Amino acid sequence: MTRRSRDDPRKPFSPREKGWDEGLASEGSPRLRGSWIAVLLFAALILGCTHDTRRDSPTAVPVLKPIRVGPHSWYVEGAPGVASQVNRGYNSNAGFVVTDAGVVVIDTLGTPALGAALIAAIRTVTAQPIVRVILTHFHADHFYGLAAFKALDVEVYAQVAGIRYIDSPEARRRHAQRARDLAPWVQARDRPPGADYWIDDYAGFTLGGLRFELTHLGPAHSPEDLIVQVIDDQVLYSGDILFAGRIPFVGEADSREWLATTARLLAFQPRVMVAGHGPASRDPGRDLVLTRDYIADLRARMARAVDTLTDFDAAYAAEDWSRWSRLPAFEDAHRANAYNVYLQVEQEALRGEADAAIESSDPPD
Repeated sequence: MTRRSRDDPRKPFSPREKGWDEGLASEGSPRLRGSWIAVLLFAALILGCTHDTRRDSPTAVPVLKPIRVGPHSWYVEGAPGVASQVNRGYNSNAGFVVTDAGVVVIDTLGTPALGAALIAAIRTVTAQPIVRVILTHFHADHFYGLAAFKALDVEVYAQVAGIRYIDSPEARRRHAQRARDLAPWVQARDRPPGADYWIDDYAGFTLGGLRFELTHLGPAHSPEDLIVQVIDDQVLYSGDILFAGRIPFVGEADSREWLATTARLLAFQPRVMVAGHGPASRDPGRDLVLTRDYIADLRARMARAVDTLTDFDAAYAAEDWSRWSRLPAFEDAHRANAYNVYLQVEQEALRGEADAAIESSDPPD
């Protein structure tokens, strides 16, 4: 695990100095991080000055209701479908784990206002300080709420592939789109923050007597897909590798690797799996089937189109999509998913032809 601080982005650090390990854990110590005055002022600005907080107002921030999934583990569940003015950007899940040494938060939702609302929801469960935030990946609906937590001066951890995204043209395009579509909850002047510490393939730590294990399973839904296991509770936070009860958002995900990753995810055998969207699963094997089958079906249909040299519009129109059309987010996400998978399969076919051409041109031994 490496650190890239604001003062020296190349500066490494020892995981042990923060209670992390790659096999041997040490106990973290409780301490209140940052200033509660700072976060209260931030919340007042976000929830009060910019927004009307009456529940019946169209600009009010939703009240988040924590759902318990283990002795120490909780999550909040966003609305089905894509982020919109109707749901005020609240379409994803976030989790938190309460230990005797502080709270660990998994993802921070999709706007600074929702991040502040998540902090308020945590305060309805515990007065323990929030000490660490872990980001499962850098999609807007999962980390734009981080600004509220930065006001608490928490330590933020994510997978190292996220470094390439934070200052990328794609990140800037996504932020511009969110500022346009989710104003006033996302502002053009805001700059979504990144992590303080970067994890490679695995990291573990013990905090307040609870064991946490973080494993990189990407590239699947994103290059930096990170899962978080709370070992004592047998709870796994999967990020967007699992979508429960709705159409996944494929985007530029590596759909072939995503299929392989669903099998790897099942091997962890948690009691409860908290998805990035939709209700927590108490039968992860069953619920992973939906995500797996949807992606496999898209790949099979688009592979046929590529193989027969059928253009995308004609291929899409010729298919019967009724198997998926009743699921939430179908209208918003499905056609774009199919198009992205079509392009991926097309590129795979081109690479395969190129590899075959190279092999045929190799001189004999």
